[in-house]
Amino acid sequence: MSSFSPLLQSAGRRRTTWSEVRTRLEKVANAAVTPLMPADYLDLFHPLRSGAPLRGRIVELVPETKDAATIVLKPGSDWAGHVPGQYLRIGIDVDGVRQWRAYSLTHGPRADGLISITVKAVPGGKVSNHLVHSCPVGSVVHLEQATGEFVLPETLTSDPAGTKLLFVTAGSGVTPVIGMLRNLFPVADEGVVHLDRSRGLDITVVHVAPTRPDSIFLRDLEALDASGSIRLVARYDDQHGLLDVAELATLVPDLAERTTYACGPGGLLDALDAHHAEAGLDLFTEQFRPALVAVGDGGEVSFTSGASVTADGATTLLDAGESAGVLMPSGCRMGVCFGCVVPLREGSVRDLRNGEITTAVPGETAPEGVPIQTCITAAAGPCHIGY
Repeated sequence: MSSFSPLLQSAGRRRTTWSEVRTRLEKVANAAVTPLMPADYLDLFHPLRSGAPLRGRIVELVPETKDAATIVLKPGSDWAGHVPGQYLRIGIDVDGVRQWRAYSLTHGPRADGLISITVKAVPGGKVSNHLVHSCPVGSVVHLEQATGEFVLPETLTSDPAGTKLLFVTAGSGVTPVIGMLRNLFPVADEGVVHLDRSRGLDITVVHVAPTRPDSIFLRDLEALDASGSIRLVARYDDQHGLLDVAELATLVPDLAERTTYACGPGGLLDALDAHHAEAGLDLFTEQFRPALVAVGDGGEVSFTSGASVTADGATTLLDAGESAGVLMPSGCRMGVCFGCVVPLREGSVRDLRNGEITTAVPGETAPEGVPIQTCITAAAGPCHIGY
């Protein structure tokens, strides 16, 4: 106590409060560890603590197919929970750049507090391949709270009897649906458990996959079918050809009596939307990639300020912005000083030094955008700069 007495004794002046003492001590601690902060050291030892940026630790990796795996995570203390069918965004550093992607949660709320996602490694997918093939157990990733409206209505759990549902899933589009089904029909050692919240439900699942070995969660779906919990209609492209939505009335004879939930590629969802709209049927859909980013040579460059300009593939974004009257930050103009860094909010740009493409996709990459150096990058298609 003696070492702090000068702070606490009045000596004819106003007595220093403990809050002021703590503030001064924090300043001393911050100065001692500069350029890092004490919170940075806490992150190393307790990254999942309450009050820290939301993170999760990978505790298990479960292979599902040759190119898909379920990733089980222990979320941070401030995780707010989720409703089956919702998704979360995960941020992970790959090659020194933080990438964000959205993945469905594949369980309902678990007693152990863990959460899980299932990731399919897509050709050329930087994040999906890293998560499935290169991310070890124990890794810490960044999380956002669960979100999404692709969920069953709350009234369903209070009065499920007689409710008729159809789930149409394709490829990894089965992931939000399996979360719903696992919540409705939990599996215990003795088999599938039928709870009051699912008693009386009438569910058909039309699941599409390229081949049977490529069918994610097929064992789960077949187990639910065998227990009488659902009726499974499995379709494999190599056996049955591509699904024509006009076939649904044959595959599901009481289609008109069911509410349809569908998740899969945009082409399938567009076809279902047109089919159900013409027939006057209810349809709820989920699609993670609402738009594909076109990569080309040059394109329209727009800025948050409202300015826009069409630039060729050899003109730097710095020059393009200045030609449009945007007062761009800059320094050396050679890619050395990083004085020109601004966020790419949407679209693709090309590094003129090595041809590397950087892409920002709303809903997948970080909300604040991907940092780029405008003095050494050019438009590789339409792009939006957050400046």
